[in-house]
Amino acid sequence: MYRVLLVDDHPVVITACRWLLKEAGIASVFEAHDADGGYEAYLRDRPDVTVVDLRLQGQEWDGIGLIERMRAHDPRAKILVFSMHGDPRVVRSALDAGANGYLLKDAPPQELPKALERVRAGGSYLDAQLATRIALLRTESGGPAAAALTPREQQALALLAEAKSYQAIAEQLGISYKTVINLTYRLRQKVGARSLPDLVRLAVEMSRVRSRPE
Repeated sequence: MYRVLLVDDHPVVITACRWLLKEAGIASVFEAHDADGGYEAYLRDRPDVTVVDLRLQGQEWDGIGLIERMRAHDPRAKILVFSMHGDPRVVRSALDAGANGYLLKDAPPQELPKALERVRAGGSYLDAQLATRIALLRTESGGPAAAALTPREQQALALLAEAKSYQAIAEQLGISYKTVINLTYRLRQKVGARSLPDLVRLAVEMSRVRSRPE
C-alpha cells in the first residue's frame, strides 16, 4: 500500500480518481485544490506519488510551479501530471520542471493506476503518441532534421520512448533485429541525435528522471 496526493481543483476529478485508486487497491489518498495547498500537503503527508493538474484555481500553469517547488525540495519526488493539455510543448515544460510522467485526462480509466505504479516504482510514464510528438518538436521547428519520419520510424521511436529493447521492438513490429538497428540509425540522423541515449531524450525528454538515483 502506498500514499497518493491528488492536487486538482475539480471535485468531480478528485472523486473519480479516488474511486479508480480504491478499485486498484490504493486507499491512502490525500487531496489539495491549489498550488500552495498542494505543497503544504506534500510536506505534511509525504506521499509516495503526487498527481498534479497544471491548471489550478484558474491559474493556467500553477501546476508547473508546484512541480518545480517539490522537485527543489526533494530531487527524488515522484510526480505524475494529470492534465487535459496535450500540446507537446506543454508536456515538455512539465517534464522539464521535474514531472516523472504525464497522463491525459481523456486516457482510458485503467491508465491512471498503471501510470501511478510505474512512477512509484521509479520509472516514467508517457503515452507513446505524446512521446513521438515531443521528439518531433525539433523537426517541426526547423531543426537540423527537417525530413519527415516514416510510419515505421515513428513506431520505432515510440517504442524507444517506452524503453523497449531492440529485440522487443523487433518482435513487436515483426521485423529483424538488424532492421531495428538500421531504423534507429536513421532516426538519429533525422532528429539530430548524437547517440541512442540522446535519441531517447528527444523522444521523451525524461532522461534526467530515469537516471535519478532512488
